[in-house]
Amino acid sequence: MRLSLQVQYAVCGVFDLAYNGHGHPVQIRVIGERQGIPARYLEQIFQRLRRARLVTSKRGPGGGYTLARPAGDITLRDVVEAVEGPIEGRRRRPADSAGHDGNPADHGYRPSFLWPLLGQRFAEVLAEQDFDAICRAAARESIRRAEGDAPMYFI
Repeated sequence: MRLSLQVQYAVCGVFDLAYNGHGHPVQIRVIGERQGIPARYLEQIFQRLRRARLVTSKRGPGGGYTLARPAGDITLRDVVEAVEGPIEGRRRRPADSAGHDGNPADHGYRPSFLWPLLGQRFAEVLAEQDFDAICRAAARESIRRAEGDAPMYFI
């Protein structure tokens, strides 16, 4: 199974917020630099994530994006469906008396029943992976974390 570039970028963006954000707003520019994603493209993707209520945005100084809920409550399925819509797709229409499923290209020989089953299973697998688990796996794999805020020195 191959995921679209938009989905891959969305997953990287949400992962970055979960792994490096620590609940503080992170600018798209910063996420883009860390993940190697053009900021303008990432902004479009984050608008979809915001509409799906996976991230929230804050304008102005100190603004940026944060996760809308705990990382453990956001799954890969949530992100995929925010970008591309429902995974399972439409239910196929009942077969007519000749065994066709309503698709003019289907002459009764194709395994049309298979696609909804695969979509359902794929959706189940994605729903099992939340971003808290992904962050723990990233830490075990020694994925670099963003540096904390620079220390403040007062004189």
